[in-house]
Amino acid sequence: MTDPVVAASNSGWIAEHREKYLATNGAEGHMWDSAPLGGPGLLPTLLLTTRGRKSGEPRIMPLIYGEIGTGAYVVIASKGGAPKHPAWYLNLLTQAEVDVQVGADKFSARARTVSGTERATLWAQQEKLYPPYADYQKNAGDREIPVVVLERL
Repeated sequence: MTDPVVAASNSGWIAEHREKYLATNGAEGHMWDSAPLGGPGLLPTLLLTTRGRKSGEPRIMPLIYGEIGTGAYVVIASKGGAPKHPAWYLNLLTQAEVDVQVGADKFSARARTVSGTERATLWAQQEKLYPPYADYQKNAGDREIPVVVLERL
């Protein structure tokens, strides 16, 4: 059975989004229209580059993000509410140093998974930005969807 997120990442809408973002240096793709997938409309997205935990090859994933007061960014490892973590999240567990592009701004960052009160606060912020996260958590079953902070190096 093919993983729909992997399929979309390789040749579907995720791949198209990523390619547009890269080709225009963020001029197109930074603000992503989530409405066709049931989202609230235009949302800010960044490109997260991790290293494949097996291959060592760069893997680029467009993700919805929020900004936090410290100049860092927050992303949600939802995989659409799937029962398993997305590959990009498993990659950063192996190598926490990542590359990020927000619009035309490119930088290295350190990724950390948050917990407790910090997680609850950031989850609520992101759920307000993208309400489908609430359903994703319900669909994920026993998996608590990780909340990741990306701190500029």
